[in-house]
Amino acid sequence: MKLGFIGGGNMASAMLKGILERRLLDREHLIASDVSEESCRRLRERFGIEATQDNLKVAAQAQCIVLAVKPQYYQDVIRQIRDDISAGHLIVTIAPGKTLEWLEECFVKDVKIVRAMPNTPAQVGAGMTGICANAHVTKEELHMVCRIFDSFGKSAVLPESMMDAAVAVSGSSPAYVFLFLEALADAAVAEGMPRKMAYEFAAQAVYGSAKMMLETGMHPAELKDMVCSPGGTTIEAVRVLEGKGFRSSVIEAAKACAKKARQL
Repeated sequence: MKLGFIGGGNMASAMLKGILERRLLDREHLIASDVSEESCRRLRERFGIEATQDNLKVAAQAQCIVLAVKPQYYQDVIRQIRDDISAGHLIVTIAPGKTLEWLEECFVKDVKIVRAMPNTPAQVGAGMTGICANAHVTKEELHMVCRIFDSFGKSAVLPESMMDAAVAVSGSSPAYVFLFLEALADAAVAEGMPRKMAYEFAAQAVYGSAKMMLETGMHPAELKDMVCSPGGTTIEAVRVLEGKGFRSSVIEAAKACAKKARQL
């Protein structure tokens, strides 16, 4: 099988890095296209793959095609390539809000389509991807797509009704985490800690906390309670966060994110 990417940005690069490092495919079985010749040059130099400005070349050569362009360009790209897409092609999309029904209507024919919602930690091999597929995709093909996304993190197959929630809880949430990290570091700087050290302390604490939850399988409330000694420093900080509506703000932000995804 040859795997092609239309769009050569950060997510395509993260996927290519994982695929090559895990040796799922060799370079000869990968091809990418991008409107920018500079991006094509970067892909050739970094990954040693064929890169072109011609999307139709990708459609002609690849049996599985990842549409890695921004959501606003999907309709134009699909219109450009759809006459060269056959029943044997497998299309993988990574755009929020673009439903299977909408994608099928754009292709104006029966096409195998998988929707995936990865996130930017894929760039460091720690991504999380929600995946769903239309009725034309076989179990074997869905498994193959999951293996691709597992090469740079973890994936989970979901009903399409949960894809907007996946956007909110993993696709967009790195931005919330980075905002939290920046605020933590600012607080440490205000207490006299050098900024570089503050970022390292904050990032390692968040990384370790997430790792602890995943590896122990414990409920986050249990883990929180383990840190909150009676009358101690942590419960005082938690009291202030609750008073400022911390959890409610996170919930409302994630719900707004999911709502926006449905509108794209």
